Amino acid sequence: MKRTKRILLGLACAALLAASWAAALTAKSGADRQRELIDEAASYTDDEIYILAVPLLEEAASYQDEHTLEAETALKEVYLRLAGKDNYERRYTELLDKQMARKGAGADIFREAALYYLDKSKTADALSALRDGIGKTGSGELIRLYEENRYGYTLSRDFYDKAAELHCGTSQVALNGRWGVASANGLLLIPCEYDKISTFDGGRAIVQKDGVISAVDGGDNRVALLHEAAQDFGNYAENRLSLKTAEGWLLANGTFGTGPVLFEELGMFSGGCAPARLGGKWGLIDSGGEKWLLEPAYEEIVRDELGRCGGPETLFIRRNGGVYLLADGQETGGPYEDARPFNGGWAAVKQGGKWGFVDAEGVIQVDFQFDDARSFGQHLAAVEQEGLWGYVSLLGEMAIEPQFLEAKSFSGGSAPVHTGLGWQFITLLEYEGGGGLF
Repeated sequence: MKRTKRILLGLACAALLAASWAAALTAKSGADRQRELIDEAASYTDDEIYILAVPLLEEAASYQDEHTLEAETALKEVYLRLAGKDNYERRYTELLDKQMARKGAGADIFREAALYYLDKSKTADALSALRDGIGKTGSGELIRLYEENRYGYTLSRDFYDKAAELHCGTSQVALNGRWGVASANGLLLIPCEYDKISTFDGGRAIVQKDGVISAVDGGDNRVALLHEAAQDFGNYAENRLSLKTAEGWLLANGTFGTGPVLFEELGMFSGGCAPARLGGKWGLIDSGGEKWLLEPAYEEIVRDELGRCGGPETLFIRRNGGVYLLADGQETGGPYEDARPFNGGWAAVKQGGKWGFVDAEGVIQVDFQFDDARSFGQHLAAVEQEGLWGYVSLLGEMAIEPQFLEAKSFSGGSAPVHTGLGWQFITLLEYEGGGGLF
């Protein structure tokens, strides 16, 4: 009995040893098999018989062993040699995607993908690959390549007589004296059939037609009607708008319910506040319309064309012919000759007849050199030089050369520009299909 147990134990040990040797031999044979396949494929590629090298290299790449990267590199070269036949370009990009998705993927893979897409004029795909690579590797080389190509853009086909600054991805546009709302790609959401229209926000806009003021949704369906008399209205945002009556301006919501306070003038809400004038002085009110976030003590608060002032943290006020920057209620910059409100980046200010840019602390970031300017929207600012408008980067360098009759700020990767045909919209390629890096 004991002898039988010893025999069985010996057999078990022998089996384990054999399995271990088998596993070792299998692992070794995997690498050896890769080597054989790669070498065999090379004999075909040397003779430019690429079609026969494909299955060999695909098998070699399927092994997860020490020669996998070499096999994949050779396979990509063969795919490119066969480009234009049997979806080999698609196979190439699929292999690139696989390599870029790996943990620890190097910057060279992302650079290869970007250069391929740039060569194919697929700038949006190239920028997407670079964004992923920068996020994973932090490579300075990828950042430089991204900067060199990030300012390409597309131009919308539709054009209008007038276009306002973008708000929530839409713009008030006019054709033949009638107003509507277009998306950032230039397509009409609300047809140009109104005497006046507000900004589109929260799924609705305020419109006036034949003296009747109402609210319409994105499908141009009426969703509210103003029954009281009103002479005018302001832009709509954050479920707030201003209504002008015979007595003054009232704060109202999207269904025309009004607050109790009469103002002498009222701007557009942004960031939970709006500029308002009372007793001949300007301040900031909250969304309820009864609390002053900034007491009315200023000659004027600088606003943009939509009526926004930037917010309580950073805004510009006018006093005694000069413009001053207020940060949290304290003067931190000025006097300037003029200024544009902050718009998510540095603000445009004017000194010595020229425009430059300052940060929220009043520090000059781009020197005074432009004939006119709009504040930075995202990472670009519209500037005028010698009668034409273009866009400058945060480095103070011209990113989009002056070529437009007028240009406005970027929002969501798009901006209205006035071309020879009228107002159109440009969209940065880096924002197509996923958004920009900065």
